[in-house]
Amino acid sequence: MDWLMGKSKAKPNGKKPAAEEKKVYLEPEYAKSRITDFGFKELVVLPREIDLNEWLASNTTTFFHHVNLQYSTISEFCTGEACQTMAVCNTQYYWHDERGKKVKCTAPQYVDFVMSSVQKLVTDEDVFPTKYGREFPSSFEALVKKICKYLFHVLAHIYSAHFKETLALELHGHLNTLYVHFILFAREFNLLDPKETAVMDDLTEALCGGDGPGGAAGAQNHVKER
Repeated sequence: MDWLMGKSKAKPNGKKPAAEEKKVYLEPEYAKSRITDFGFKELVVLPREIDLNEWLASNTTTFFHHVNLQYSTISEFCTGEACQTMAVCNTQYYWHDERGKKVKCTAPQYVDFVMSSVQKLVTDEDVFPTKYGREFPSSFEALVKKICKYLFHVLAHIYSAHFKETLALELHGHLNTLYVHFILFAREFNLLDPKETAVMDDLTEALCGGDGPGGAAGAQNHVKER
């Protein structure tokens, strides 16, 4: 799990500022699209008599599978040629390997790093125990936060670079529903740093409203390396 101890850094990618680009996913007719009208704020709350770590584990695993599935629908368009960097609006992400070395990679390579690494974690009994009597590691919440950060990067890239393809496939309702559920769950348990999600604050405001951390009142310039 050393890969999670490092950081994925973000910095300006030198491209035209996102504010000058038309963000189709913010258009009301698309932003309002959902596959259900269910109230996710109620759905994400920790149920009575359910252990917090169990709740975090089950939901994190589910989000991983859903984000992976959502990405797979546009993966043929997310190529090394089309997406030469892991870019989200005016922000570029870099992967760090087990030794902490910064790896410059294409978006599909970055997503593959995320998915393969998270897959190893969620199937590791020492990290995500499924057998009775097994305890969660003391670092579990920190690991969940790291996983959520990387899943957020993937979702944000889909919106930023592949929303047109998602729209053509008529899967924008699925994407919006997944994003709302994921963001509200992360808010409920403080799993995402508002500075991390600020790059998509306009989308979060449009889909989830401005309440809670990470709303439109959050930091506006997510362009510094961390």
